[in-house]
Amino acid sequence: MKTALSLLQWTEGTVGRDLVDHARRFEELGYHELWLPEICGREPLSTAGYLLGRTERLNVSSGIANVYARDADCAAQTANGLAELSGGRFRLGLGVSHPVLIEPRGHQWVPPVRKMRAYLERLHAAPIESPHAACPAPVIVAGHGKGLVRVARELADGSFLFLQPLAAVHMARELLGPDKELHVAVRCVLDSDATRARELARRACAFYISLPAYHARWAELGYDESDWSGGGSDRLIDAICAWGDATLLREKLAAFATAGATHIVLYPCNPDEHYRPDSAMSTHWNWPLLEALAPR
Repeated sequence: MKTALSLLQWTEGTVGRDLVDHARRFEELGYHELWLPEICGREPLSTAGYLLGRTERLNVSSGIANVYARDADCAAQTANGLAELSGGRFRLGLGVSHPVLIEPRGHQWVPPVRKMRAYLERLHAAPIESPHAACPAPVIVAGHGKGLVRVARELADGSFLFLQPLAAVHMARELLGPDKELHVAVRCVLDSDATRARELARRACAFYISLPAYHARWAELGYDESDWSGGGSDRLIDAICAWGDATLLREKLAAFATAGATHIVLYPCNPDEHYRPDSAMSTHWNWPLLEALAPR
């Protein structure tokens, strides 16, 4: 099966009219799906509805909706409505986020596997009495730990991995079995200069490289503190990001597909990349990279 190519893209900073133009341009390049993140700024499900109504073939999905931000009944109603009204072009990507992001909002942190399992069980039991109950949106669970991948296998349609090396993709495929979707987001730099590309990747991934949840997962795969301290070792950066010219990028992305990914999700590293908990990531649409890797 041919691996689908998608994009994880922040939309804050792009006004509505330009956002529609960008989504249509992206659709014309032949990409499969546009994933909309959730930390701050635009709410992803309403934004997905806006863009689904203004595109024809492109999937527009939540990548990744925070399970603390809305209850499971609301998520089921919204997701299934979007799937029905768009002709099946919406996936509900769900994630448990991180304490540093959910506690300031007034939520109490719950262990990830327990939280996601309870959420999905309620999502499937939610009372939906409308035409869209017959065409539920596919549910994709974000999470790089084995427990969340097992929950995805049991209660969802697939998994979404982020900033994980090939070994994690192999492991997720083995745990999921052969039939579940496996979406793998890869940070990409269109630059053949190793020093410059790695430096940009470090800056772009700095927030996530600082998180204990990622340290624990990378440690299970043979990495240690020297790999994530100081902004990230070359070994770690090269394992979780792809850099090079278009030909080399395609080769590196193909390795993730060979490892078991059914969908490759491009997440470009941009020169203006930054992160603060009260501010969005880079909102720049990296058209040189998107044009270079376009599947059309």
